[in-house]
Amino acid sequence: MQMLITLSIAMLAGLLMSRLAKVFKLPAVTAYLVAGIFVGPFLIGAIDLSFLNANISHIGFSPADLGILEGSVKNPAFELISEVSLGFIAFAIGNEFRLSELKTIGKQATVIGILQAIAATAVVDGALLLLSLTMPGILTPSVAIILGAIATATAPAATLMVVRQYKAKGKLTSLLLPIVALDDAVGLVIFSISFGVARAIDTSSFGIVSVLVNPLLEVVLSLALGFVMGLLFTYFERFFHSGSKRMSLSISFVLLTVALSMIEFKIGDLHVGFSSLLVCMMLGTVFCNLCDFSADIMDRADKWTAPIFVLFFVLSGAELRLDILASWQVILIGVIYILTRSVGKYFGAYGSARLVGCSPEIQKYLGITLLPQAGVALGMSSIVFAEMGEQGILVRNIVLFAVLVYEIVGPVLTKMALIKSGDIKQKTTEGFDRAKHLAERGKK
Repeated sequence: MQMLITLSIAMLAGLLMSRLAKVFKLPAVTAYLVAGIFVGPFLIGAIDLSFLNANISHIGFSPADLGILEGSVKNPAFELISEVSLGFIAFAIGNEFRLSELKTIGKQATVIGILQAIAATAVVDGALLLLSLTMPGILTPSVAIILGAIATATAPAATLMVVRQYKAKGKLTSLLLPIVALDDAVGLVIFSISFGVARAIDTSSFGIVSVLVNPLLEVVLSLALGFVMGLLFTYFERFFHSGSKRMSLSISFVLLTVALSMIEFKIGDLHVGFSSLLVCMMLGTVFCNLCDFSADIMDRADKWTAPIFVLFFVLSGAELRLDILASWQVILIGVIYILTRSVGKYFGAYGSARLVGCSPEIQKYLGITLLPQAGVALGMSSIVFAEMGEQGILVRNIVLFAVLVYEIVGPVLTKMALIKSGDIKQKTTEGFDRAKHLAERGKK
């Protein structure tokens, strides 16, 4: 009863907030995130209703639901929603890697994806290392290096939702989605190397396996698992001919792929694990290139996953920690992190796009669309939090502060950049469509 009430309130809040967002011409993603803050553990979710004696203790996401209380863990059901949603988002992005299109933009996407990630890391590292030297009591070099690596991560979910909501189409969008996908792989390698270097600084020991071999192994194994699952998916899909059964099989394979990507174990010093985002991206890539009717399946899957995505973003908004705003150290470092990461992403994308001969519109606006940051960065900060004690707490709080800002502002900036580049036509925005519809009704 409690679970159903919480989820229904979360979805209703997201849908109602999206109606309000239309008035201000804001992306639906932003509306869902704001709705999550309202029903989260710092506002509505904090209201204790246990005195009613009706098997209901709260109507929103309580602190215990999200593991905010000391000694509590996140509700497994909410964790499942996040994992499954990211799996479908990665699967959808993987469908953008069609060989016919990659022949023309593959080189550009690869060069830009790598260089803009390195630029973001370099700028953030430089600024925070300088801060650690001038104010050593606030920040250590190891934390600065780790934050620089986390700066590479871009939120694929928010970007994809903005593209879909406004039906963005054009040169910038075609280049953007492959870059966002590649960003995860590049970020994973940079983070693993930087994290290994940071621990080596603290412990005065350097392990080549943990710093270089493990991150590369994770990327290779993730792509291999996704490739195998993609082949199996394409093979079994041919035994079904109705659209509903093909869609059901698609959902089954995404769920199975997400589950398999959670496997991890150690062989000596080697850590064998997978990135669910990379695995599901490869699943979608293989499927879209080998299956003739993949476009139809994706259209059907988009309709089925729409409610899950609403819950995912509302839940993401609920997880944004408002209590970290009480720490001036977190805000100071967080503001520097946000500003320097934005500079690194923008000029890294601008310079690399110019290097590979992209159009002026792409050079000017691509970097803005790469600013959103959420799930991948939070996952990286969770690893640091689990292994680095007090420094890990600081890293987690700074990333939480950055995500709070980026998740609210990022989708709006992405929409603006896509409009300026011409990939979102003004006549396709919801406000214009409504005006046209009312005018046509008036004529009739």
